[in-house]
Amino acid sequence: MKSSEIRQAFLDYFNKQNHEVVESSSLIPGNDPTVMFTVAGMVQFKDCFLGKEKRSYTRATTSQKCVRAGGKHNDLENVGFTARHHTFFEMLGNFSFGDYFKEDAIRFAWEFLTSKEWLNIPTEKLMVTVYHDDNEAYELWNKKMGVAEDRIIRIGDKGEKYNSDNFWAMGDTGPCGPCTEIFYDHGPEVRGGPPGSPEEDGDRFIEIWNLVFMQYNRTADGVMEPLPKPSVDTGMGLERIAAVIQNVHSNYEIDLFQHLLNAAAKLLGQTDTTQASLRVIADHIRSCAFMISDGITPSNEGRGYVLRRIIRRAALHGHKLGGEEPFFHKLVAALVDVMGEAYPDLAKNQELIERALLKEEEQFAKTLDQGVKIFDQAVEEMSGTEIPGETVFKLYDTYGFPLDLTAMVARDRGLTIDEAGFDVAMNEQRERARAASKFDVDLTAKVTLDKATEFTGYDHLDGQSTVVALLKAGEEVSSLAAGDDGVVVLEATPFYGESGGQVGDSGRLLADGVEFVVADTQKDGANHLHIGKLNSGSIKLGDVLGAEVDKTARQATALNHSATHLLHAVLRDVLGDHVAQKGSLVDPEKLRFDFSHFEAVTPAQISDIEARVNGLISENTQVSTEVMDIDSAKNRGAMALFGEKYDDEVRVLSMGNDFSIELCGGTHAKRTGDIGILKITSESGIASGVRRIEAVTGEAAYKRTQESDAIISEIAGQLKGSRDSVLEKVQQMIAKSRQLEKELELAKAKLASSAGNDLAGQAIEVAGVKLLAAKLEGADPKGLRDLTDQLKNKLQSGVILLAAVNDDKVSLIAGVTKDLTGTAKAGDLIKLAAEKVGGKGGGRPDMAQAGGNDPAGVDAALELAKDWVAEKFA
Repeated sequence: MKSSEIRQAFLDYFNKQNHEVVESSSLIPGNDPTVMFTVAGMVQFKDCFLGKEKRSYTRATTSQKCVRAGGKHNDLENVGFTARHHTFFEMLGNFSFGDYFKEDAIRFAWEFLTSKEWLNIPTEKLMVTVYHDDNEAYELWNKKMGVAEDRIIRIGDKGEKYNSDNFWAMGDTGPCGPCTEIFYDHGPEVRGGPPGSPEEDGDRFIEIWNLVFMQYNRTADGVMEPLPKPSVDTGMGLERIAAVIQNVHSNYEIDLFQHLLNAAAKLLGQTDTTQASLRVIADHIRSCAFMISDGITPSNEGRGYVLRRIIRRAALHGHKLGGEEPFFHKLVAALVDVMGEAYPDLAKNQELIERALLKEEEQFAKTLDQGVKIFDQAVEEMSGTEIPGETVFKLYDTYGFPLDLTAMVARDRGLTIDEAGFDVAMNEQRERARAASKFDVDLTAKVTLDKATEFTGYDHLDGQSTVVALLKAGEEVSSLAAGDDGVVVLEATPFYGESGGQVGDSGRLLADGVEFVVADTQKDGANHLHIGKLNSGSIKLGDVLGAEVDKTARQATALNHSATHLLHAVLRDVLGDHVAQKGSLVDPEKLRFDFSHFEAVTPAQISDIEARVNGLISENTQVSTEVMDIDSAKNRGAMALFGEKYDDEVRVLSMGNDFSIELCGGTHAKRTGDIGILKITSESGIASGVRRIEAVTGEAAYKRTQESDAIISEIAGQLKGSRDSVLEKVQQMIAKSRQLEKELELAKAKLASSAGNDLAGQAIEVAGVKLLAAKLEGADPKGLRDLTDQLKNKLQSGVILLAAVNDDKVSLIAGVTKDLTGTAKAGDLIKLAAEKVGGKGGGRPDMAQAGGNDPAGVDAALELAKDWVAEKFA
């Protein structure tokens, strides 16, 4: 069976067992900051296990795309060098949300694996493990499934309670429970012992399926709270089961990887597809392509940093195999060939992925040169044959050199690396990352209210409702008193809770003698939290309050939100379908829209985009909303956001005669003409491959135009011209300024030449070498460099150290003629001199620069040059 056939068979089997086939979620976990990536099939169902979310089904099955390359779940360093580690893999899973439990989960797994109708694996090739005190699971395997006792292994704790290979948890907090694992026995000819034995790390017994019995929710303080309903979460790696079915030992030998390995080998001129470097590349193209397809872009933080590291790791291994030109992006087509049918977004985003990878490869090619220089410099400064751990870590962390690649380069030069020192630096970085991590957040620390606020704000901006919950300092209370800061939760509210990029409403909650000023409205699950201060009176549970939204702020926000939708559609029309929303913010003052694009938007494009949006506004078409099921919405062409979680029924917003169709729960204008006008105020890059446009609408746009007109009029007056001649006048000033700059540079060059003639005569002889150490008045760093070049030519052989002070800042430059750099290096001299003026610097052996902030040390810096030359040439 091909991998694609195994995937489909799994989904078909569980669909026959009344499981809903659910589409794989994004690699960016929806509304879950506790994990960096989707690392298992259960991530998208986490709230179902916690009882916070109810769906139309209680049984589900998925083939979930997963990444384990950052945070707690990180397999990166093992990838390519073992048979089964990957940064990207597909997890086949079946789930029960309070429906069936252990007996059915075990029966389903055994039937799918062993029955002739499905995978038909011989039962004697399988072995199972259970948590050591899970007697129920043990009995089910032995009595119900007929698995012999000698093929059922109890796995205990490693030290503290629940620290066991057979007790599963997604993170330090959240759903967890005992599990039973199914292993495949490759036979006695393969090294290794059964699970739980000292030889368990061998390759004979391979785990293929893990059945987790969700019974608890672990809080931050370690308390195991029973889940509302015991549930089931299972996971079977597609790559592992494919290796078993296709009768190969390594995941890299399955059909899916063979296609990628052959494509990579062809691109790099290789014939041996078993090389570890090719395996790294074949694995990494999967994770990188899917991450970019799901909206992650290379950057220097968070998920983007992990993506950048993986791309660079692949590029380095390609370089190791002789690849001198960018090649990695060319593998996307081969990936689409084997996985595009199962994941249509991969094919849809192929061009976007290729462009992102190519740009990152080209950028890294420059960085690679810097890394090689660092390596060469470290080797040059070494006294022994071992490269220090700190240098190895710098190459790894700053330039993306994996440890194995640095070790390989070192071996080629007869050197070794300090792995122990590298490990120390790595552990220190991990501690810093863990302390600053945005992803180690305990969701259970939030107050969870067993309520659901009815939102009435689409049709009304005021109304009356009952108080159902009150919060003060994060704790539920029964009342609020005048002067209290707190949160009010109503049974129904017209206040919009911040979501989808739209800020929360402000306004007032009122009753006789009561005024609660709402500064912001946030969402917690299905609840709208009115956050503010009680100015007068008191509020108790059960009170009825009048709710009044700030109408002016809501209307301005709604206009900006509608304009954002039109802007999004026009950007895709002008720049291409690769444009996807990466974030947005709409408030009463402005709108901000972040989107994927790999180059600056040109002024001509900005002008075109602005004109098109305003054209759609002027058409004054109706803004319509419909509620429909998610599949119908997608079939209609509605755009959904990666990583967002949508209900079974969604709100579809269309405007501009269906020019823009998006899923959106925000508030909007009634007609596009209500927006008035849109004015783009800025366009900038905020990350690699991500651009940002900011704009204003309506009255704010009109005011912006007035301000621009006033500025132009002021400039015209200053230039003694008219508004129509402003551009010409400014161009004339720029041309005149450039001409004056050129004349100034020529004058400086003449002065430097004259000074050089005078200074050259001041050189003294030290240890048989000419030395010129002098202080100049008013010279800038560039002038010092030019003068040093001239002096080296005049002296022909010698050492130079010049200093200048400008505004209490010291500039130093050292020069050594090339005939002397074998004995004395300018960089060494400048480091010593810089210490005297409270600074530091560096450079080439023949020229080096430094800066400092202590002018009092200049004389000492110049004086030490004599001793330094005398020592070097003694």
